[in-house]
Amino acid sequence: MPFVSIRLAGTATKDQKSAIVADVTQSLVTRLGKNPAAVQIVIEEVSPENYGAGGQLLADRDAPKPQEDAHAESSQ
Repeated sequence: MPFVSIRLAGTATKDQKSAIVADVTQSLVTRLGKNPAAVQIVIEEVSPENYGAGGQLLADRDAPKPQEDAHAESSQ
């Protein structure tokens, strides 16, 4: 019985997760000949504040960058 664990940084809609489950199940049926009824899939959504890569939290990496004040630069 295949057991697949998928972790996503952030969130996905119910429709997106349903499509992922269908796609992964079909792949295991096609490539490994598994019975689709035996395929188990767990999707875990991880907050970007709880996930790091390259020494940085994803929440910090994906945060909008502060914009410099254009007036401050032109008045100097």
